[in-house]
Amino acid sequence: MSGRTKPAENGIATLADWKAFLAEKGPVDYLDAVFVDICGTIRGKRFPVSEAEKVFTSGIQMPRSIYFLDVTGVNEDIHGMGFSDGDPDSLSWPVKGTLQLVPWADQPHAQVFMTMFEEDGAPCELEPRNVLKRVLARFEEKGWQPVVAAEFEFYLLDPQPGEEGEPQAPINPETGEREYGNELYGITELDGFSALLKDIDEFAIEQNVPATAATAEFAPGQYEINLRHEADVLAAADHAVMLRHLIAAAARKHGFRASFMAKPFADQTGNGCHMHVSLLDRDGRNIFDNGGPEGSQELLHAIGGLQTLLDQSMAIFAPNLNAYRRFAPNLFVPVNAAWGYNNRSVAFRVPASEPEARRIEHRVAGADINPYLALAAILAGIFHGIENKLEPGEPAEGNACELMDDDIPFYVPSALKRMRNSAVLRDYFSDAYVDVYTEVKLREYEKFHSHISTLEYEWYL
Repeated sequence: MSGRTKPAENGIATLADWKAFLAEKGPVDYLDAVFVDICGTIRGKRFPVSEAEKVFTSGIQMPRSIYFLDVTGVNEDIHGMGFSDGDPDSLSWPVKGTLQLVPWADQPHAQVFMTMFEEDGAPCELEPRNVLKRVLARFEEKGWQPVVAAEFEFYLLDPQPGEEGEPQAPINPETGEREYGNELYGITELDGFSALLKDIDEFAIEQNVPATAATAEFAPGQYEINLRHEADVLAAADHAVMLRHLIAAAARKHGFRASFMAKPFADQTGNGCHMHVSLLDRDGRNIFDNGGPEGSQELLHAIGGLQTLLDQSMAIFAPNLNAYRRFAPNLFVPVNAAWGYNNRSVAFRVPASEPEARRIEHRVAGADINPYLALAAILAGIFHGIENKLEPGEPAEGNACELMDDDIPFYVPSALKRMRNSAVLRDYFSDAYVDVYTEVKLREYEKFHSHISTLEYEWYL
């Protein structure tokens, strides 16, 4: 099958889907065909409704390089793909079940996720969504169904920076004063931003994103919004991407800026993304549950696998220089591979729950991750641990985030080197993806360091 012909309609949205969507939701003026790049950024094309049908009947041509742009939106000719090969297009098709309205748009607007195919009709292996699909195929062979949920922390910021360009906490609409206190779980802090939070809730409902409670977090202007547990892992990753996107849109509407930067303030807590994972067998039974609070052997082996792959996966969980600033002792941020029960100081927490809801909370990633890749790395660790019966050691008690583990690469070049040399991640992600990801991120890091900072002038001029 040629990549220039339509693939089997299983998983691909059809013209009938588009017409049914319009019949249910009403007419729209535009359709956004969206792609998610290596950094988790949404990109794509906007079609007037008069041209939208061709997205479903003919697909659209897009350069493969859209999947390996760096954080600045530039393709650095990674492994000869870009300038060297003429930056060729590949054909992309809309993903079934992802058509949604865009409730924050000025004109009636729809969007659909796109997926790309190679010339031979195979899924594009450089698409992050397909990396996750590749890992999920291992679980399907075993008859296992992961159930996942993400929790995102973010800052609301004043859109105007401070005198030296630094971010500023927002001015509370209710008090007229700039946020300054650390009010974990504060209700008053939520009251001041109730109109914004209401829009986030309504946008999520309109986009079928299963968002739940909002909480005030550790720092001024910091909040957390969670997603419900989902058995469709690809949809859960789509929803994680869209949750960040709609939060940012709602913030702009209300005159704020939402930031998922891992560490926007040196003296405040960072933004994390905690991932919850349980695992069902063919009969719908949670295989992490043994009826008691300690969980099953499979649960312990899964944690052992996550520990084993942690150092090799850090470049996914902390994808840029700023992300590593989040890791420091005694901040409820993992600085080693400890695990434990109902303990927020560990990397891999088994939350208190009913036995049938036994799960792992992976607490390492920052809020700036690519959700597809983060879930792919977590699930690879779980599968690897169960298959190889890896043991996690004893659970930690008390404060487990006091001492940093020297074997974990908390530095961009060493994390990328560890990932590049990982035979396990190459097996789960593919050689091509590991090579492209590590090269993109290394070039991005080097580009950052090619600029001279004002602090260098102050110290060394």
